[in-house]
Amino acid sequence: MRVLIQRVSHARVDVGAETVGQIGPGLLILVCAMQGDTDAQADKLAAKIAKLRIFQDAEGRMNRSLRDIAGRALVVSQFTLAADTARGNRPGFSAAAPPADGERLYEHFAGQLAAQGIPVATGRFGADMAVSLVNDGPVTIWMDSDG
Repeated sequence: MRVLIQRVSHARVDVGAETVGQIGPGLLILVCAMQGDTDAQADKLAAKIAKLRIFQDAEGRMNRSLRDIAGRALVVSQFTLAADTARGNRPGFSAAAPPADGERLYEHFAGQLAAQGIPVATGRFGADMAVSLVNDGPVTIWMDSDG
């Protein structure tokens, strides 16, 4: 799996005129299931993100986790994280998992993050979504399940 994590003061995702997910302080997590990804990889990534110390402590150092701050996560599917831009000017997305597998792994990942004690809001898989956020820091981190 590939994720892009943004530390946010707040974020939300709308589908049309409906807000389908929103959070206050926490993480916006854009998720892409890749070809061959497994539940075990999603489990490991969710556990790592729940413990990732990227929130400031009293001295201003990034030393606190999402759990430590009682933060929330907004998990949004983002197949374009699989973009291959090596050739030409049009990205290819063949490294992304097929839609049925991608949706299952996306939902599994969100469930595993919730199992880590993190309140989770989600976008809507496959929908045309409008994501709004205020990036805190800014802090943005790219992670792969194999890394």
